[in-house]
Amino acid sequence: MLKKNIHFIDTHCHLDLSQMGEIDTVLAHSADAGVCQFIVPSVDASNWQKTLDLSAQYTNIYCGLGVHPHFLNDDDQLPMLIKLATNERENIVAIGEIGLDGAIDWPQHLQVDVLKQQLALAKSLELPVICHGHKALDILLKYLRLYQLPKGGVIHGFSGSLVQAKEFIKLGFYIGIGGVITYERAQKTRRTVAQLPLASLLLETDSPDMPVSGFQGQVNHPKRIPIIAQHLSELHNTSVDFIAEITTNNAKQLFEI
Repeated sequence: MLKKNIHFIDTHCHLDLSQMGEIDTVLAHSADAGVCQFIVPSVDASNWQKTLDLSAQYTNIYCGLGVHPHFLNDDDQLPMLIKLATNERENIVAIGEIGLDGAIDWPQHLQVDVLKQQLALAKSLELPVICHGHKALDILLKYLRLYQLPKGGVIHGFSGSLVQAKEFIKLGFYIGIGGVITYERAQKTRRTVAQLPLASLLLETDSPDMPVSGFQGQVNHPKRIPIIAQHLSELHNTSVDFIAEITTNNAKQLFEI
């Protein structure tokens, strides 16, 4: 049983997406599982306003604004993002989801150009970033070193090496821990996570994507954060209560919520 005064924060969930279903139901089921606060990053211009509206309507939902590398297009979304994020500075907690992806067709130099402008925006607004770095962690690290963001950020869905994780942590970044550690086959990532300081870890589901083990083929949900926490507690030989407490404090510190 979790202590009654302990709760979890899902630091990466796309509650604005239609796959999630009715938002009040999602929040109720999450609360039943002890998941009481949510960071909702956006991915492009099409959902910036929706994430802002969610965070305005619900006091326990906080949003980020950004352009995800999967959603780059020929339209220049950056001037609009810069204007909106600046105007909404007090209503957002991060610039994100942004980053790089080495497994998509969009040319890397264009991904880098969009990333750099968003890192500059985060630096000017003194906001943390929520970073995607699939198969591009070393290049992402290069630009994060270059920009030296005062508020740091989080490396979302981390599945890199221990050396890479430590380099991000040196820059003031947290490591996002999600459903991958619930899979026995993910031994490399599980070994890495077991060696990382709990003070540098956040819990996330990436709902509706990246289901935890045992729920493959289903829409992922923030209510499954405790499953991730249980696996993390086993890797660190500690209690789920302690995982809840420290990761919640980490999230509050990073996002200033």
